[in-house]
Amino acid sequence: MTASTKRFAGRRALVTGASRGIGAGVAERLAAEGADVVLVARTAGPGGSRLDGSLAEVTSRLAVHGTRVAPYVADLADEDSRAGIVPAAEELLGGTVEILVNNAAAAIYQPLAGFPLRRRRLTFEVNVHAPLDLVQAVLPGMRAAGEGWIVNVSSASARHFDGPPFELVEPGADLAVYAASKAALNRMTNGLGAELHGTGIRVNTVQPRAAVLSEGASLLVGGTIRPDQVESLAEMAEAVLALCDCPADVTGRTTVSLDLIRDWGLTVHPLEGAPA
Repeated sequence: MTASTKRFAGRRALVTGASRGIGAGVAERLAAEGADVVLVARTAGPGGSRLDGSLAEVTSRLAVHGTRVAPYVADLADEDSRAGIVPAAEELLGGTVEILVNNAAAAIYQPLAGFPLRRRRLTFEVNVHAPLDLVQAVLPGMRAAGEGWIVNVSSASARHFDGPPFELVEPGADLAVYAASKAALNRMTNGLGAELHGTGIRVNTVQPRAAVLSEGASLLVGGTIRPDQVESLAEMAEAVLALCDCPADVTGRTTVSLDLIRDWGLTVHPLEGAPA
């Protein structure tokens, strides 16, 4: 891929949850296709989490693409911490954020009958309040530019269980608080799409149709997932990128990764980008 054909050349992007998994994959695709990217996560360096992956490792890996890639450590559960994200990103990028990917998520699975309030608050703080705070922070720059792309990463778990009888598979109803937060994110996306329609700012969600076995997902449900229930990280990243440069009338939607790839006739590229 030459500089002249790079799809996001000159674009400025912010991706949360970018130390591993879907966030890291999306950030790599954006950088490979020319975007300058700020990576946001809590884990600064190797060994900072029980999960593999860190901002330092992803930043190093993306350096090969020759764009500006900068890490920013923040805790999305903390209101004060996340308040600094967009101002710092604008300084690191040398301009306003044009693409925002809200990927970071808190996933806590346990029975509802004993689900502590503290954990419920944490889930909604990261999965609902933080994305909206970041959207509100990037909107002035997007409004001034007359365009912008906001992509919220959701989950198929937001769908209701059919029943009774309820035929549940692991983790069953234990994911209901997480699922409720993702349902809230979907509805918020729809409202933002309607509110901002006509401004050139697109707001959409995308969710995997199957499980993407990122480091976190593998820890939570990896042992209960069949091979036919898994989609690749490259497929999920392809769907996210499609919404990072979609036309203005594609907004307020909740989309499904593999359906989007099929319906839009997308070619799934490796994370390091399309061949030249």
